[in-house]
Amino acid sequence: MALVCLTDFEAQARQRLSKSTWDFIEGGADEGITRVENVTAFKKIRLRPRYLRDVSKVDTRTTIQGEEISAPICISPTSFHCLAWPDGEMSTARAAQATGICYVTSTYASCSLENIVAAAPRGLRWFQLYVQTDQQLNKQLIQRAESLGFKALVITVDVPMHGNRRQDIRNQLDLKGNLMLKDLQSPKEIDALTEVATAVKGKIEVYLDGGVRTGNDVLKALALGAKCIFLGRPILWGLACKGEHGVEEVLNILKNEFHTSMALTGCRSVAEINRDLIQFPRL
Repeated sequence: MALVCLTDFEAQARQRLSKSTWDFIEGGADEGITRVENVTAFKKIRLRPRYLRDVSKVDTRTTIQGEEISAPICISPTSFHCLAWPDGEMSTARAAQATGICYVTSTYASCSLENIVAAAPRGLRWFQLYVQTDQQLNKQLIQRAESLGFKALVITVDVPMHGNRRQDIRNQLDLKGNLMLKDLQSPKEIDALTEVATAVKGKIEVYLDGGVRTGNDVLKALALGAKCIFLGRPILWGLACKGEHGVEEVLNILKNEFHTSMALTGCRSVAEINRDLIQFPRL
């Protein structure tokens, strides 16, 4: 059966992976309420169509921190990709390079930074840092990433302590670090986006990570103030299904859906996406 949307990859990945690995990838802290709400919150938002505009040419390209990417869709830091596919983060990096987007490598990657860079030497890469209590270790990690050509440092600041991941405890899974933990203890990402974008007043770029499952979601996030969205779990679904080719498919599906959403809302470039496209259903 052809995999035509991200939820198709989700279903197949669940069949392919062991229960403990699936629970680790999909699990959230405690009751996992925020994880579920991050996805459902997007469905409460509607887009206003715009017709009678020439959308024969739609350009999905944009920039993040001055670097051009093929679409405002990038890969967020998640750990232990070798659980989903033997080549792990090396396959993820190759897919990111092939699709022209940014890949943020986790502190707890299961492949060495050197091997990841060697796998995709031309890729745009950032490095995510969980700040350690050992300041010398932090310095060494940052210097190592810088020497390998990582263009930006992504610092996780909202994890003063690890969440209580019930399924991992039940499965007796003891892995260093927590997958997507930064998403699990925050309010619904899409709800917080408008407040954050309003507060920074365009002085810095705002990114959203959490709950994106369709190209419509990408456009909604940009209309509400995000410069780019980052994908976590869907990347691992693609990896589990087909390795780097699965990750490429996931990214290309989302890019194509985003392209369609732009056309249907009359946007010929990312710069034309704005808050006027958003409407919330009346009760």
